[in-house]
Amino acid sequence: MAALPASAEGPRPVPPPPAAGDEPDRLEGKSEDRGGSSNAESLDRLLPPVGAGRSPRKRTTSQCKSEPPLLRTSKRTIYTAGRPPWYNEHGTQSKEAFAIGLGGGSASGKTTVARMIIEALDVPWVVLLSMDSFYKVLTRQQQEQAAHNNFNFDHPDAFDFDLIISTLKKLKQGKSVKVPIYDFTTHSRKKDWKTLYGANVIIFEGIMAFADKTLLELLDMKIFVDTDSDIRLVRRLRRDISERGRDIEGVIKQYNKFVKPAFDQYIQPTMRVADIVVPRGSGNTVAIDLIVQHVHSQLEERKLRWDLAALASAHQCHPLPRTLSVLKSTPQVRGMHTIIRDRETSRDEFIFYSKRLMRLLIEHALSFLPFQDCVVQTPQGQDYSGKCYAGKQITGVSILRAGETMEPALRAVCKDVRIGTILIQTNQLTGEPELHYLRLPKDISDDHVILMDCTVSTGAAAMMAVRVLLDHDVPEDKIFLLSLLMAEMGVHSVAYAFPRVRIITTAVDKRVNDLFRIIPGIGNFGDRYFGTDAVPDGSDEEEGGSVG
Repeated sequence: MAALPASAEGPRPVPPPPAAGDEPDRLEGKSEDRGGSSNAESLDRLLPPVGAGRSPRKRTTSQCKSEPPLLRTSKRTIYTAGRPPWYNEHGTQSKEAFAIGLGGGSASGKTTVARMIIEALDVPWVVLLSMDSFYKVLTRQQQEQAAHNNFNFDHPDAFDFDLIISTLKKLKQGKSVKVPIYDFTTHSRKKDWKTLYGANVIIFEGIMAFADKTLLELLDMKIFVDTDSDIRLVRRLRRDISERGRDIEGVIKQYNKFVKPAFDQYIQPTMRVADIVVPRGSGNTVAIDLIVQHVHSQLEERKLRWDLAALASAHQCHPLPRTLSVLKSTPQVRGMHTIIRDRETSRDEFIFYSKRLMRLLIEHALSFLPFQDCVVQTPQGQDYSGKCYAGKQITGVSILRAGETMEPALRAVCKDVRIGTILIQTNQLTGEPELHYLRLPKDISDDHVILMDCTVSTGAAAMMAVRVLLDHDVPEDKIFLLSLLMAEMGVHSVAYAFPRVRIITTAVDKRVNDLFRIIPGIGNFGDRYFGTDAVPDGSDEEEGGSVG
């Protein structure tokens, strides 16, 4: 690694910072019953005080269920950070996420260092993956050994490396993953697993982070956190007593019998494969700043550059794709379009006729779902040969904010439909769409998904939303993109990137203007529907909203 070289004898330790700021942070824990609180408090005096030389940075790590950072004004809510495109115009990921491995002894401060790196990076969509989640499921005999502190959790065999490797591979590929939740009190995995998604940077930390060759190959940067053994012991005592309900005698027994020998045999030798060693852990702010600088340079090299103008001209004069279905333009449909396109139409009428069109659009879209033959008996006792839905379930996903206006129409015709949401907004500096927030139902990969947005101009937001669904293992041919109005450019962009996605709309307009707004268009659908102030340029999209 050029930016952080290692010597021939091994990695080069970064010198610790001046004494005023080199005290390691304490690991705070919640008090438990069984006398754990008093035992933990008695250990406080053994830990060095927290350094006051570094002011904490405010940072929210971005994951799929976290609250999005935002700035509220008197008229609008502006989301201040989002995930830029992680795929190219073909809809495929061209650069894998940057994976950082953090190794070191038990209670060396790996998690604290990881969080400090996340705060200092100040980039959206960082995923922290802990090796503690991947302990193997114990047999009954092993459970009994663990209850008496006689099971070795600090041995490589205690971890499910196959699951770790497959999970890290999927995260690097931009996929959604399910991670087990380990209960250290009962020494077992909980029933519910957590979902991680959206990694531009992955930080993987654990005592055996460098113990497997295949795992090492997945890590782009390897950091070893080196902390004094006495400090690590005191930290472990505090953590296991306050957070995991153990007693002092049991913790010390386990430390002497398993933890210390494992560190000497398995963990400390892995220091030689690290790209950088961080002495004194979280107190070494010099090392953390160097790491952050290097990661920023790597992210800059991997950044994708979107050229919307090139995207607009790429498919000029091409026939519309076969995957597009436009609602038949009957006089009734044409009449409703006339009303909602008219700038003089009142808000009440705009909402009324938009809802009518949405209902017709969704009914039309449902005709493309798979159906199979079935026979039922009528009240007269006669057989009737009919059709029934051949899928498992239908899920609607709306692209906020305009897309949510289509949810009532979907609920009206699909009983018990599940609903998810995705928030995508345009970065006003780069012109690129950015993913800010998503909430998707569990096991969405088994469903037919109706993706809803009221207008699609460039197709950039729709492409990002489709990519999110694909990353959650929804088959491409099970995705239906529905929109009241689309531009030809948006149709071509989506169809080019995702040729098996069904595109369904009530009308397609020929052009977009220099600001990528649909011409003749419908205006800003969200503002007209919700009664919010229009954007000064009269654009189709919301200010700070999605680019089609």
